[in-house]
Amino acid sequence: MARSNVLLAVLVVAAVFVANAKTVVELRDNGSALINPGMGWVMHYYDNGPKYGTTINTGDDLRWFPGCSVVYLRLPWAHLEPEEGKFNWNCIDTPAQQWIARGGQVAFRITCSETMKEATPAWVAKAGAKTIRWQWDDKNRKWGRNPEGRFWECVPDDPVYLEKLGNFLAAFPARYDGRKEVAFVDIGSVGIWGEGHTGRTIQLSPEETQRIVKLHIDLHLKHLKRTLLVVNDDFTADKNGQTSPAIEYALSKGLGWRDDSIMVQPKFWFHEEQAGMFWPKSPTIIESAHYRYAKGKKLWSGKTLLDSIEAHHASYCSIHGDPREIFEENREAVAEINRRLGYRFQARRIIYPKKVVSNKEPQSALPFKVEFTFANAGVAPCYSSAYPCLTLKTANGGIAAVLTASGFDISRLPVAEAGKTVAKTRSAEFALGRWQRPVLPSGMYDVFVSVGEADGTPVYELPHDGDDGQRRYRIGRVEVVETL
Repeated sequence: MARSNVLLAVLVVAAVFVANAKTVVELRDNGSALINPGMGWVMHYYDNGPKYGTTINTGDDLRWFPGCSVVYLRLPWAHLEPEEGKFNWNCIDTPAQQWIARGGQVAFRITCSETMKEATPAWVAKAGAKTIRWQWDDKNRKWGRNPEGRFWECVPDDPVYLEKLGNFLAAFPARYDGRKEVAFVDIGSVGIWGEGHTGRTIQLSPEETQRIVKLHIDLHLKHLKRTLLVVNDDFTADKNGQTSPAIEYALSKGLGWRDDSIMVQPKFWFHEEQAGMFWPKSPTIIESAHYRYAKGKKLWSGKTLLDSIEAHHASYCSIHGDPREIFEENREAVAEINRRLGYRFQARRIIYPKKVVSNKEPQSALPFKVEFTFANAGVAPCYSSAYPCLTLKTANGGIAAVLTASGFDISRLPVAEAGKTVAKTRSAEFALGRWQRPVLPSGMYDVFVSVGEADGTPVYELPHDGDDGQRRYRIGRVEVVETL
């Protein structure tokens, strides 16, 4: 073989070796609490009235509480529309904006029956809606319809009542429906506290309650078309029943699900099987008993709360008390819950070439592969698409190339028990050339991994070091050349 041919063969082998040389990055979960859409701790700011918003300082948005991403505003309709057509929005706008301003979300429950003076506005009854008076006497265990009762609510299928409630539900979505800042809205217009309980108050039969729940689901769906609506487990009208016509109807409509009974009684929860109907497709929400109540009854346990999250595959968990008290007395439990609550994307391993060819001539821009290995270490799925991406940056932090693995939707990663997480690997091919822009100048570039939209916009926090402040995480460097 001629010397020139030998030299050419050596150069080709060397080029192939260089082209095949890989950088292998193994990433570690740093244990941090994550603030991500569709999951997190939920602060009960309003709850049967002002409640726990009064336990925090003015302007406190709870960013110090690890993993707190949502403020929950549970208010009676009467507070928001004290006069027909005149709305008191600023009572919800202020706490909502405190969370929104720091990248959090807001959730709502508007109720029509409470153990307070009134939940449905008095003007609804004056407009002709039929009402039922009832009594609530826990001390003497006397409940139910009573013409002299302290409390009242409208007959839940009265036409005037439904018309006025529908008008409110038309005004509310004009401000909030479909906004990414809204995590969910509970259907709170049926039963005491919006939980579907009618047996102790207006004393509907279970069958009648089921009919009413379906009617109110449709009323909410008519007006809130782009927001996650949530039903309560007690809409079954039977605490031991695992399903009901209303629950199955909610499931068929794609609604989310919540359980407000955790640690309220010695049997800590009742509807684990019901949760199993919902969580594979929609978020589930865990609300514990009021913190001091549960402590006073010796029912509170951080481990029990974690166990309930595991059992229900919960995306959200309540802060149902003074948040500082809950956090200070349960630091270890909060940290452990944060490692499981919702989804937790882990970039386990990224493999990419040490050198990449970028050339303005398409035939000279060599394709290259990047291998992504990801896992979901959380207890719940992510219910929105999520794609891994590599971003190349210049020395001064400028974005030079965005390479999204749009064929690898990691929201579909399986959910597993703690310690048994299943990782999945996919490869994606890229090229940097005239038709695979941009054409990069030769040099060294920093490499970042992120997870987000198919266009490379980062959305999700990852439990890794090296965050650039925009949810991209530095994992190494790559050399870009014009030719090998």
